[in-house]
Amino acid sequence: MLWALPVGFLASLLHAYQGIIASAFAWLMACIVLGWRLAKSLQVGREFGRQQARGGALAAPHTGTARRPPRDGRAAGPPGTDSRVALAGDLVRAGHPADGPRGGPAARGRPAADRPPEITVDEAMAELDAMIGLTAVKDQIRSIAASIEAARRRALAGLGAEKPMQHFVFLGPPGTGKTAVARIIAKIFYAFGLLETPAVVEAHRADLVGEYLGATAIKTNELIDSALGGVLFIDEAYSLVNEGDGQGDRFGNEAVQALLKRAEDDRDDLIIILAGYEKQMESFLATNPGLTSRFAIRVKFPGYLPAELLALADSALERRGELLDPDARPVLWRMFEDVGRRRLADDLGNGRFVRSLLEKAGQARDVRVMSAPDEPSSGDLVTIEGTDLEHAFTELTSRFRGYSETPSLGSALAELDALIGLEPVKRQVHEIAAQLRVARLRDRQGLASQPPARHFVFTGPPGTGKTTVARILGRIFAALGLLVRPGVVEAHRADLVGEHLGSTAIKTNKLVDSALGGVLFIDEAYSLYNDGYSGGDAFGSEAVQTLLKRAEDDRDRLVIVLAGYTPDMDRFLRSNPGLASRFSVRIGFPSYSPAELVRIAEVIAQQAGDSFADDALPVLDQIFSRACAEQRIDELGNGRFARSLFERACAARDLRVAHLGETASAADLTTVAAADLVAAYQESSD
Repeated sequence: MLWALPVGFLASLLHAYQGIIASAFAWLMACIVLGWRLAKSLQVGREFGRQQARGGALAAPHTGTARRPPRDGRAAGPPGTDSRVALAGDLVRAGHPADGPRGGPAARGRPAADRPPEITVDEAMAELDAMIGLTAVKDQIRSIAASIEAARRRALAGLGAEKPMQHFVFLGPPGTGKTAVARIIAKIFYAFGLLETPAVVEAHRADLVGEYLGATAIKTNELIDSALGGVLFIDEAYSLVNEGDGQGDRFGNEAVQALLKRAEDDRDDLIIILAGYEKQMESFLATNPGLTSRFAIRVKFPGYLPAELLALADSALERRGELLDPDARPVLWRMFEDVGRRRLADDLGNGRFVRSLLEKAGQARDVRVMSAPDEPSSGDLVTIEGTDLEHAFTELTSRFRGYSETPSLGSALAELDALIGLEPVKRQVHEIAAQLRVARLRDRQGLASQPPARHFVFTGPPGTGKTTVARILGRIFAALGLLVRPGVVEAHRADLVGEHLGSTAIKTNKLVDSALGGVLFIDEAYSLYNDGYSGGDAFGSEAVQTLLKRAEDDRDRLVIVLAGYTPDMDRFLRSNPGLASRFSVRIGFPSYSPAELVRIAEVIAQQAGDSFADDALPVLDQIFSRACAEQRIDELGNGRFARSLFERACAARDLRVAHLGETASAADLTTVAAADLVAAYQESSD
């Protein structure tokens, strides 16, 4: 107010000679100053948000009756309304008029039906608070709203007039409310007067990327123009940079560059939200430093817990005007518990899964009711029963291989204990199961715990049950909810290595993708490192590098077992430090003893509906004892040798019994004699 000094000096001179004129002049100057200050206050108020002072309501929304003032900035309430209501207005950049081209006269001239709705911050926050779950997300949005309110009050105090606009990144699996929260954010910023409309424009890659270079920038700019004044929500934003073929995505990069420019140029008139899976979005943001700097606020959306899924179902049923049969509610709870135990909610779509489940259950209900001979009542037409839910659940989970095969932990361990021999292996697998259970219990009680081992090395000679134990291990992980299904995908070097460099990574990734949710068992894994090749095994090394990356990236969705001979596996694990660190749990499989091999042969015969004659068992023991004494049992294949010997003995038995013709008894047809075993052993020794 330096200009007031000469005016004051002039007033003092007048006072010395013309007292009355000086007094009038002083009052005139005071009115001018007061008028200027009042006009300034009205301008600042018009520049921020039209809402009633909410006090501490942003921390915990309460029921308010505040009404959003008209777009022209006039106070909406009757005389006596809090002065902050009259002063609240649209905050604009310095030099940008409050009633700009999109803000004032145009809005005032619209028909009432076309004007944006009246929304208060209280109403938007109440809508957020009514959402199920998402506690951390709600806290973060409340803190953002509190920051906007603080900026509004600073502006009213003349401490700054910068518009607190921000761009966001939403991280999380599908069906967790990202789009719904985006709409609430639009309403919050609109209620504060920072946006002209609470509208949200939803988009995907196809809405930004054109068919040729140059067209993408045009298409992206047109999309942004359509969202100006509101929120642009881009789902699966990571798809804008698709380098799966090893080459840069020029079209996607063009869209990103155009998006970054407009995010900066139009930051006062637009909010952009990029959404997608956390891992893919982190990789996407790392591709361009501008993404990280312009989209600095990240909101993480967790998957829903079983209780939250049930609450979502109750809410959906109420909206649809449908009822759940009392006997159906426990069925629905068991389904959600099962989904939570297997950590399958994200793959099924969380909230979308609940909606699909109820829709399909409703369809099953309609078929059941209309197929009944009696005329359905009004209650029958809106009531979902347990059988309807089970029909829908089976249909929705059918795409997950082995879903219905998941055993209990007790049955998986009983299957392990029923194996013949392998006592050290059984003891170690029981220890692994106990560690997994304790880790889960600690997590439930909020206690810190070491992440359980997910990848293993099985060493030992062939035919000692490595594949069988891998299947049991998969069943244990699935029973504890650490895997979606207990299935095992078996592979060898040829399933991972391609015909040329570059194709190996693609082939290995496809194999890993096929095993996600279960167990990947790679037998003779040492063959991936062949130091006999001149210049090294580039193909095998590429497969190992790809496997190590996926073992880390997908550790929560996959168990990998590397198996092979002990010396060869030792050499293989030394070839790459990453192998030893990621495959730290090693289970050694011993060779079978003669007595164990005899029991294995008896079990194989029993499963085939056959048996050994009394005089055949000593011969069987002699054969196995001789193979073990000569240290040939590993070469012969341990349990595989017992199976092949039995099969050859059956062939010798059939040849002998065939001469009996119709006179052969059931015992003749199903009994393996000592002579049959001798003939089979001689044949295998030739």
